[in-house]
Amino acid sequence: MLSLYLTAWFVLATPSPGQDWTTAFEKSGGVRTPDYAETIAYCRRLADASPWVHYTTFGTSPQGRDLALLVCDKDGHKTPEEVRRSRSDNVVVLIQAGIHAGEIDGKDAGLMLIRDIAIHKTRAALLDHVTILFMPIFNVDGHERTSPYNRANQNGPEETGWRTTARGLNLNRDYLKADAAEMQDWLRLYTRWLPELLVDCHVTDGADYQYVVTYAMENLGSMDAQLTQWINVRFLGPLTDRMAAAGRPIIRYNSYRAHNEPTSGIVCWASPPRFSTGYAAIQNRPAILIETHMFKDYKTRVEGTYATLEHTLEILNEEHELVRKLIRDADARTASPELRAAPFPLSFRSTPDSVMIDFLGYEYEVVESDLTGGKWHRFSDRPVTMHIPMFNRLEAEEVVTLPEAYVVPAEWKDVIDRLALHGVKIERLRSDCDIEVGSWRLDEPDWPDSPHEGRFPVTFKSREITEKRSYPAGSAVVDMNQRAARVAAHALEPDGPDSFLQWGFFDSIFEQKEYIEPYVLEELARRMLAEDPDLRRELEALKASDEEFARSPGRIRHWLYQRSPYWDDRIGVYPVGKIVDRQSLKKLPR
Repeated sequence: MLSLYLTAWFVLATPSPGQDWTTAFEKSGGVRTPDYAETIAYCRRLADASPWVHYTTFGTSPQGRDLALLVCDKDGHKTPEEVRRSRSDNVVVLIQAGIHAGEIDGKDAGLMLIRDIAIHKTRAALLDHVTILFMPIFNVDGHERTSPYNRANQNGPEETGWRTTARGLNLNRDYLKADAAEMQDWLRLYTRWLPELLVDCHVTDGADYQYVVTYAMENLGSMDAQLTQWINVRFLGPLTDRMAAAGRPIIRYNSYRAHNEPTSGIVCWASPPRFSTGYAAIQNRPAILIETHMFKDYKTRVEGTYATLEHTLEILNEEHELVRKLIRDADARTASPELRAAPFPLSFRSTPDSVMIDFLGYEYEVVESDLTGGKWHRFSDRPVTMHIPMFNRLEAEEVVTLPEAYVVPAEWKDVIDRLALHGVKIERLRSDCDIEVGSWRLDEPDWPDSPHEGRFPVTFKSREITEKRSYPAGSAVVDMNQRAARVAAHALEPDGPDSFLQWGFFDSIFEQKEYIEPYVLEELARRMLAEDPDLRRELEALKASDEEFARSPGRIRHWLYQRSPYWDDRIGVYPVGKIVDRQSLKKLPR
C-alpha cells in the first residue's frame, strides 16, 4: 500500500515529459509580464502539478476579480490550522507582489521561484522549514489597467498596471485604516495566518545608483527590541553578505536629505502603520520591503527580486526555531503589563547622528534648466563609490502612557468592526455602565482642502480630561493584556500618526448641531453680562486686544453662545475612554 502511495505521489510531483514550464516573462526574453488571466492560469497549473502547491483565493476585488493565493508546503498543508497543529516547526512567510500593480517584479520572480521549488525541485530545500504564502497580484484591478505609459520613471516591462485600486486607493497607505475592500480581505488572511515574515515587493522612484535591490525593515526602534536585534544581526547581516557574494550588493532604501542628491546623505525613518513594514511591526512580526531600482531593465530587476527571495527563504529555514520563539516572546510581552510599564512611542524622528558609508552611485550634476528655469539632476553612466553619511539614529517623537483598557461606545460600530478586523480582541459590556475614564478634548480641528488617500485627515490640539461617562450595553472594551495591544494603541490613541481619529472616523464629533438665532442671543447675552461682571470684563478685554474680533458681530455672538448654558459642551470630546487601573476594569460587566 505504501509503495502505491509513493508511486502516485511521484507521478503527481513530477512534471510530465514535454511539459513547458517556461513563464510568460521568460518566453518574452524578460520584457513582458503576463496579464491577470495568464497569471491565474499558471498558478493553477502549478497547483495541479504538485502536491506541494495549493491554489486558493482570499477575497474578491471591487471589479469582481479573485484575489489569488498559492500555499506552498512540503507536507501539503493548506490552512494555518493544519500548519500550526502539525508536528512541523515551519515558519510562515507571506510574499506579496503587485500591491502597486505597476511595480510587478515580485509576481514574475515569485512564479519562477515556486516553479523551481515545486516542479523542477532545484530549490526544494526552501520548503524544509518554511511554508510559503505567495500572493502574485494584490491590486488585481489596478493590474488590469495596463499601459506602456503608467510608470514614467520605470524601465519596463513593456506594459504595466496602475498604482492604485479601481477606486483610486493606494493599498500601501491603507493597512491600519483599511478602507479598501482588498485590504480588508488581506487583513482577514493576515490575522488568520499571522506569518512570521512578510515580504512586500516594489520598484523605486528617486535618484539613480548602481544597486539593483534596496530594502526597508523596521529595525531602528519601532518594534520589539529582541526582534529588532534578530533583524539586524541574524537576518540583514547574512542577507547583505549573501547578496554581495552573488554579485548583487544591496543597501537600505534611499531617501536623501536633499532631494535626489546622494551626497547629501541617506535619512532613515520608521514607517507608520499605514505601510506594510510599519503595520507588521505593530503585529510583532518582521517585514521586509524589496525595492528594485526603476532604471534597471525589467529582466535584471526580476532576477534581483528572485535572488532576494531565495536568500531570504534560506535564512528563514536556518532561523525558523529562533524566529518562532522570538515572536512568541514578543507576543507574550505585548500581552503583559510590561508593555505599559514604560512610555509607548507612537512615532519617531531622525536625529543628527550619522555613520559614514560607502555608496555605489553614479556621477551626477545639478543643472539649471533653460526650459523651466528650475534645477534638475542629470545622472551619468559613470559609476563612483561615494563616502556619504547615513542618518540611522531615531528618537521617539510622540510618546504616550498606555491604559489598562480602552472603551469604545457601542454606537461607533464601524470603529469596533475595524478593530476586530485587525485581530484586536474585544469584549462587550453586558449592561449600561457609568465609568470613570480618561479621555481627550480636541481643539482647533483643521482639515486639508483636498483629499489624501481617499480621506480628509484632521489635525487638532489634544488635551487630556478625566470624567465619568455613561456607556451603553454593547460598548467595546479593549483590554490591553492582549497580543494585538500595539495595534489597538495606534488605532485609538488620538495622536498616533495613523489613528482612526486622524483618518476621519470620528469627524462628526467636531460638528456643531444646534444654533441660536441672533435676536435670541442678543437678549440672552445681555442677561448673562448683567449677571456675570467677570464675563463682561473678559469680553471687553478681548475686543480691545483683537480688532478683527471687535468688528465681527458673528464672532462676538458665537463667543457668547459658547459661554451660555445652551452650548453643546460635547463638541470635540473624543468618545473613546481609557481605563487606567485594572481594579476598575475588573468591575465592568463583561
